[in-house]
Amino acid sequence: MAKIEILLPAMGEGIIEATITKWLVKEGDKVEEDQSLVEVATDKVDSEIPAPEEGVIEKLLFNEDDIPKVGDTIAILSTNGSSEKETVEVKKEKPARLSADKAGPAGEKEEQQSTPENIPGAELLPNKEQISSDLLVVSKTPGGKFLSPLVRNIAQKEKVSIEELDRINGSGNTGRITKSDIINYIKTRTNTGIEPASQSGSNLAQAATVQARKPEINKEAVYSGNYEIIEMDRMRKLIADHMVQSKQISPHVTSFIETDVTNIVNWRNKNKDKILDNEGVKLTFTPIFIEAVVKALKDYPMINVSVDGDKIIKKKNINIGIATALPTGNLIVPVIKNADRLNLLGLASGVNDLATRARDNKLKPDEIQGGTFTLTNFGTFGNTTGTPIINQPQVAILGVGVIEKKPAVVETPAGDAIAIRRKMILSLAYDHRVIDGALGGMFLKRISDYLENFDMKRNA
Repeated sequence: MAKIEILLPAMGEGIIEATITKWLVKEGDKVEEDQSLVEVATDKVDSEIPAPEEGVIEKLLFNEDDIPKVGDTIAILSTNGSSEKETVEVKKEKPARLSADKAGPAGEKEEQQSTPENIPGAELLPNKEQISSDLLVVSKTPGGKFLSPLVRNIAQKEKVSIEELDRINGSGNTGRITKSDIINYIKTRTNTGIEPASQSGSNLAQAATVQARKPEINKEAVYSGNYEIIEMDRMRKLIADHMVQSKQISPHVTSFIETDVTNIVNWRNKNKDKILDNEGVKLTFTPIFIEAVVKALKDYPMINVSVDGDKIIKKKNINIGIATALPTGNLIVPVIKNADRLNLLGLASGVNDLATRARDNKLKPDEIQGGTFTLTNFGTFGNTTGTPIINQPQVAILGVGVIEKKPAVVETPAGDAIAIRRKMILSLAYDHRVIDGALGGMFLKRISDYLENFDMKRNA
């Protein structure tokens, strides 16, 4: 009998541990190859880890709610192979099922409705998690110490305030507070002279820098008559949480501009079949919009930033998030990394690949992280425009409306004339803490200019 050590795999850039949320098997169970063994979660990713081959679960080395580190052995699998002990890091884990909350990035009407990368999606805002029935708390102390979901739950149950947590010397990486740290603190805090939060009138959620309370519900009114109660799944709860968080963190301002994309529509109609035949790439409007955004971000780099307290973090990489709907009805935003280094065909290939693998649950965790700017689409369902919510910790998001035929005044050598043009409305939501109206307006106008001045003679 061979024994295979199943390790906690890498879950994405910057992630060093994960919480075991649910074991799907127990010791002694027979499992098939690729059968899901366990559900794990980080602040950014939910994943299932599958069995690398057929066998019997000999040992589960962690309990639910434990937090193993990447590379830790979490289970032992006995197989019918050789007796030599093997170590296997499972790299075939099913892709992350992540929350998302924005619509997709394209603006075409007929084309949009048939292209998967343009289906509405949602942003990823992984800084908060619900831990009680009526309160939400941030995942870091005011001093910047990371609080895992398990630590937050323990703190909530034991009424440990955010101030107390900030004073705990974490033994984890970069001072992170571990389960052992908070348990040891709870055991000894009676000797510290610190009152529990319930006595001092301060609790973890009340002291958090970002908090939200669920509104009281009049159950008599809500549940009268015919009704169906639908319980939110974990992803939908996170989406709701993330939307509240973004609106509380960023003072949103939205600017609008109408853009003539007639040249783009005509050029694409002329070249899309040739590009598909010669390059094997389906060209939608999405990569064209991304190209314009990338150029504008180069012109106005202070849009490609994030905020950390009173510091502005200027990003050197341009990573564009694109929203995609999942078959489950939930949404995800895969990210095209270093979009400024790709030509139009490269962008088109990347968009198509990410959208396809998102629908097939084959995205890797790091492919939904690291975005610096997001595109969201209202045109998919024929909507003219909308006011998108910023994808934290980014500071701006572009909404794209439907492309419509409209009568417009055009200048000709013979004078002004009325002509039928293809037009759309772009909406830019931005964080007024760091982007004023002038910068937001100039950036949006620059995107519009790049689209309106699209070169009809260019090659892809």
